[in-house]
Amino acid sequence: MSQPASNEARVIPLRPATARTARPPLQQQPRPAPGPATGPGPAPAAPPVREPLWRDLVGDVLRRERLAQERTLKDVADAARISMPYLSEVERGRKEASSEVLAAAARALGLNLGDLLALAGDELTRRTTTSLTRRTPPSVSGRRTVPSAARRATTPGTPHNGLCLVA
Repeated sequence: MSQPASNEARVIPLRPATARTARPPLQQQPRPAPGPATGPGPAPAAPPVREPLWRDLVGDVLRRERLAQERTLKDVADAARISMPYLSEVERGRKEASSEVLAAAARALGLNLGDLLALAGDELTRRTTTSLTRRTPPSVSGRRTVPSAARRATTPGTPHNGLCLVA
C-alpha cells in the first residue's frame, strides 16, 4: 500500500543556516515578560575601526588633485591614455591599479609617482592617527607622533623618505 500524500512542501535550503540566520518560527520566539521596564543594558561595544585600504587612499588623492585642478575625469583619462571608466573605478577605490597606470594618472595631473604615493602615505598617516586617538585610552594616546611630512623634511637627500611600494 502507498502512503497518503502530505500537504506540506519539503524545503531544501540553498545555504546552510548559521547562528545569525537561523531563527525559530514566530510562534516559538520568546516574548519579554510583562512588568516594569528596566533601564537600558550596557552599551554595545563599538565596531572595530576599519583600516583604510591603499587603493582607497590612492583613489582619494587622485580625485582630490583632479578636482583641485578643476579638470574632468575625461580630460585626465585622455591625458593618461587610460579609459575613463577605469580611472573612475580607481578613484573610487574599486580597482587596484598597476604602478604603470598610477604613474600615467599622476603624470596627467602634473605629479610623479613618488609624489602620488607620498600624498597617499600622508593620508594614511592622518587617518590612522585620527582613529588611533579615538580608540586608545588617555594614558596611551599621550605619546608623541610626528607627521610623515615632518619626517620627510628631517631626512635630507631622501625625497620620499624611503617609501617603498610592494605588490
